[in-house]
Amino acid sequence: MNVAVVLLTAALVFVVALLAAFGAGKLALMDGATYPAALTRAAVTFAAVITLATTVASTFAALLT
Repeated sequence: MNVAVVLLTAALVFVVALLAAFGAGKLALMDGATYPAALTRAAVTFAAVITLATTVASTFAALLT
């Protein structure tokens, strides 16, 4: 049961990160950025969401143990 919860949570975080990256890239293109610049902004946003999720998870793990 715990493995399923961890996998579902990881999948949810991955989907949210992809949606945030897509939104950042789309907004960058609407702002007039070039495709490489929009892709860079999307990649930075994706990495930031994954990093934030990892930080929150490690903080919760430290508090619950």
